[in-house]
Amino acid sequence: MLTTRVMPCLLLKGWGLVKTVKFKNPSYVGDPINTVRIFNKKEVDELIFLDIVATNQKKSPPFQIIEEIASECFMPIAYGGGVRSIDDIKKIFNLGVEKVAINSYAVEDPTFIKKASEIFGSQSIIVSIDVKKNFWGKYWVYTNGGQKATKFNPVDFAQLMEEMGAGEVLLTSIDRDGTFEGYDTTLINSVSNAIGIPVIASGGAGSPEDFRKAVEHGGASAVAAGSMVVYQGPNRAVLVNFPDKSELDEMLSSVL
Repeated sequence: MLTTRVMPCLLLKGWGLVKTVKFKNPSYVGDPINTVRIFNKKEVDELIFLDIVATNQKKSPPFQIIEEIASECFMPIAYGGGVRSIDDIKKIFNLGVEKVAINSYAVEDPTFIKKASEIFGSQSIIVSIDVKKNFWGKYWVYTNGGQKATKFNPVDFAQLMEEMGAGEVLLTSIDRDGTFEGYDTTLINSVSNAIGIPVIASGGAGSPEDFRKAVEHGGASAVAAGSMVVYQGPNRAVLVNFPDKSELDEMLSSVL
């Protein structure tokens, strides 16, 4: 396994997988179980599944879907979406998931992260931070699938989440999501320099070279990719794919 983890980040909407561009216009890209089987064969490091409708629709996590995904997965899984209680986390872990990503509720009640990390261990708690620039180019944290602005800038919020016991931060640029334009290394760098826990860079990956830049220039500890691993070619034909291990080794070995 590479020291720098490279993981697909897959979006759930109901029983299907979708992909967004800047958190908008979700397009169907396939069945989650079939997709998991493909990534099993490709021996990816980890998988992240995020339900993009649970929070806004005030629904609990889709436990039946999570159970089916976990039963097929050969690699560690992180799940996020609609998690609002210790009982939710307990159920998710009992289904075979290793990590839980918490987004909106971490803003609503930061002490929830402290409670969760004390009960389950920091290594199992990811705080997912979605960030967008405002008109003046300032970064702000958004919740509810990028629909609701908060009072936090990403650096201050990441520091607070580290204090509360989070084990990792999944840092996503809403502006780069689904664009293939590369990660926002300025954003990544500002957060990774401010905290001591791992930062997973997300939003904008278009090539393995972008992985290297996120690590070398942004200071990311790991990288997540969405569109890059479900689309192929300029016309965005749906084709689940993942870079060869040798390609990743060559690209990331110089920055390990």
